[in-house]
Amino acid sequence: MKFTDGYWQTLPGVTVQRPRAVDEVVLGERTLTAYAGTGRLATRGDTLNHPLITITLDSPAEGVLGVTIEHHQGGVDPGPAFALADAAPHVVVAGPTDDDPRASLTTGNLTARVSTTGEWALDVEVDGRVVTGATSRGVGVITDAEGRPFVREQLGLGVGDHVYGLGERFTPFVKNGQTVDIWNADGGTSSEQSYKNVPFYLTDAGYGVFVDHPGHVSFEIGSEVVSRTQFSVAGQRLRYYVIAGPDPKDVLRRYTALTGRPAAVPDWSYGLWLSTSFTTDYDEATVLSFIDGMAERGLPLSVFHFDCFWMRKFHWCDFVWDPATFPDPEGLLARLHERDLQVCVWINPYIAQRSHLFAEGAELGYLVKRADGSVWQWDMWQAGMGLVDFTNPKATAWFKGKLRALLDMGVDCFKTDFGERIPTDVVWHDGSDPERMHNYYTHLYNKAVFELLEEVRGEGEAVLFARSATAGGQQFPVHWGGDCESTFVSMAESLRGGLSLASSGFGYWSHDIGGFEGTPDPAVFKRWLAFGLLSSHSRLHGSSSYRVPWAFDDESVKVTQRFTELKLSLMPYLSAVGREAHTDGLPVMRPLFLEFPGDPGAATVDTQYALGPSLLVAPVFTADGDVDVYVPEGEWTSLLDGSTVHGPRWHRQRHGFDSLPVLVRPGTLLPVGARTDRPDYDHADGVTLRVFGLADGAEARTTVRGEAGDVEFVARRSGATVTVEATGAVPATWSVASALGTATAAQGARAELTLPA
Repeated sequence: MKFTDGYWQTLPGVTVQRPRAVDEVVLGERTLTAYAGTGRLATRGDTLNHPLITITLDSPAEGVLGVTIEHHQGGVDPGPAFALADAAPHVVVAGPTDDDPRASLTTGNLTARVSTTGEWALDVEVDGRVVTGATSRGVGVITDAEGRPFVREQLGLGVGDHVYGLGERFTPFVKNGQTVDIWNADGGTSSEQSYKNVPFYLTDAGYGVFVDHPGHVSFEIGSEVVSRTQFSVAGQRLRYYVIAGPDPKDVLRRYTALTGRPAAVPDWSYGLWLSTSFTTDYDEATVLSFIDGMAERGLPLSVFHFDCFWMRKFHWCDFVWDPATFPDPEGLLARLHERDLQVCVWINPYIAQRSHLFAEGAELGYLVKRADGSVWQWDMWQAGMGLVDFTNPKATAWFKGKLRALLDMGVDCFKTDFGERIPTDVVWHDGSDPERMHNYYTHLYNKAVFELLEEVRGEGEAVLFARSATAGGQQFPVHWGGDCESTFVSMAESLRGGLSLASSGFGYWSHDIGGFEGTPDPAVFKRWLAFGLLSSHSRLHGSSSYRVPWAFDDESVKVTQRFTELKLSLMPYLSAVGREAHTDGLPVMRPLFLEFPGDPGAATVDTQYALGPSLLVAPVFTADGDVDVYVPEGEWTSLLDGSTVHGPRWHRQRHGFDSLPVLVRPGTLLPVGARTDRPDYDHADGVTLRVFGLADGAEARTTVRGEAGDVEFVARRSGATVTVEATGAVPATWSVASALGTATAAQGARAELTLPA
C-alpha cells in the first residue's frame, strides 16, 4: 500500500507520524526497547499531545532479530497467530560505549545497533557487515484518508540487492519494483494474485525478512521508495523478523526452523500421478482403461487421482462416491491397489447446500456463520455452499471423521483443493479476526487433513496435493501450482511461481503437466513432460481434456517413458534431496541464486533451476527445441549424452522432444538406481555411483538410503584412478562408473575405476 505522493509528500488525507526523537533506550536481559517521540523533545511541553512510538528488539532464535513497532498497546489480539518456535538463544544486549553511542543486541552472527539520541535509526549487521537498516523516515504510524490506522516499516536495499519470495508468485521472479499484497486468491497463474501468499522475502544480500502477521500485508519492494523495501499492516502494531545468512540457504534454514520444516514425504509420491482430469466424462471403465493403457505402453505409474466428479454433481463435498459412475468404490480401490497403485481423491473445505453434510454441519454449528447467526453461504463454485469452521475443534474432528471413512475404504491421500475464497464478513467460532483468518484458513484446513493422514498412515507416509498456503504451510506437502493455461508462456510462468515458492521455505512443488486450461498441442505437452518429470512431484492433469500421453501422439508416449524412467532411476538422489528439505528446509527445486549465491549471472535466472545441489535443469519453452541455458562456473556434463559445457556463461542449444539440458555439477558423485519401474525400491541395492568432473586430489560424497539403512559413499581421485569406499549398510551389489558410463563392479566396500583418457 502506498501512502506517499512521490518522495516528499503524503497522499491526500494521509498522516504519517515518525520516530523523530529517541527519548530513552531501555536495556533488558534479552530485549532492547526504544521510546521515540514523533516531534522534537526540546522542552517538557514537547511531550504533550504527541504520539510515542515504542520499538522493541528481541530474538526468538540464533541469528534471528525480532522487531516490534507499536503505537497504542491497549488493543486485544483475537488471533489467529503463526505458530513460531522460540529457541531462547543466547542474546547479548549492550549499551553505548565511548566509541559507539548506539545500543546493540547480538544474536548469533547478527547484531542490531540502534540510536540512543536524536532520530531513530537501526542498522543490522551480519558477520560484521551492515546488510540493511531502517531510519526514522521509514518507520511510520499512519492514518489514511478514511481514518484507518496502519504501521509501516522500510528497510534499506543496497546497490545490486535482489528480493525474492513472498509466496508462489507468477510475476517476474525478482520482486524489485513490484507491489505485492499478501492476500490469498483464486487467480490462476496468469495474474499478480497468488494461491500461496507468504509474508517472507529472501535476498541475496545476506538476510531475509518475515512479517509476523497472518492477514493482509502490503509490500512495496523498491517501488514506493526505490531504495527500500516497505511493508505495512493495518492496526497499531507491526512485528517482523530479520533473519541472518550470510548465505541464502542459511536464511532458509533459520526461517523454516522458526515457522516449521517440510514433513518427509513417502518415496512413492515421487512417481508419476495420473488424473481423471476435471470436467471430463469418466467412470470405472474409463479409469481402468487409462491404467491398463499406461501398463500396456510400459509407462510406470505410481498414483491415480480422482478429481471432483468422483462425487455427485451439486454435492461437493459430501465424500460419497457417485453410484452412477462408481457403483463399487471399495472394489475399485482394491483393484487399483492390486495394480500396485496409490489412490488420491479430490476434496475441498466447502459444503454444498445439496450435500447431506450441509444440514448436519449447520445443525451442529460446524459451518462458518454471519454476525446474525445464519450460515454464511454463496453460489460461487458450489450452489449454496458453506464453509467448515476449522477454528472449532469439534468441527475439525467432524471433518476428519468424514475423511477417515475414505481412508478406511482404501483411499491413500487427498488433493486439498481451494481454501482461498474465505470471506471476511463472518464470525469465527474462536473469535478470530476475520481479516487475519482469510489467509490463515488454509493452514488450518491442510493441517487437519495432513494430521489425519499421519494418524492413519503413519509419519513419513502422509502426503497432500495442496493448492493454497501461507507461512508455515510448508509443513504439509506437497503443493502444486494451480490453474495454468496449456501454453509455453504459462509453462514458464508456472516455473517462476515454483521458484518463488521455493524461495519462501517450501520444499516440494508440482504443476499440471501440459497445463490445466484447454488442451496443449503435442509440442507443448512433450516439452512440459520433460519439465514435469524433472520436478519434485509429477502429475498429469487437465480441465476439460484427458492427459494420457497417447491422446497426443506416439512420440508423447516415448517421451513419457523416457523421462519417467529417468526420474525413477534418480530416486537414490531425489530421495536424499527430499530428506534435506525435511531436515534443513532447503527445497528440492532450487533457484540458481540459492545454489550459486556468489555468481552474479545466476541472480536473475528464472527459466531453469537446480534439482538438488548437483543437477541443473533447463526446460525447453519452444517447439523447435531452442533453449538458452546459463551454466555456472566449471565444466558441466550432460546427464543424457555425456557432452560437456563450460561456465560461467550462457549457451544456446537445440534439443529434440526426448531431450533437454540436464547438467551435472563438476565434482559430483551421483547415485543412480537399478530400477526404472517404480520409485519406492531399495535405493542402495544395485546402485551405480557415477563420477562427474572429479578433480585430481579431490573427493565427493553422497548418502543413499536402502532398506537396511544408510550407506555413505566417498570417491577420491588420484591421477586417472577413482576409488570409491562405502560405509554403513553396504549393499551386496553396487558399482561405480564414469560420466561416460564405463563401469566396474564393487568388491565389498571398495571399488576402483580407471577414467578413460
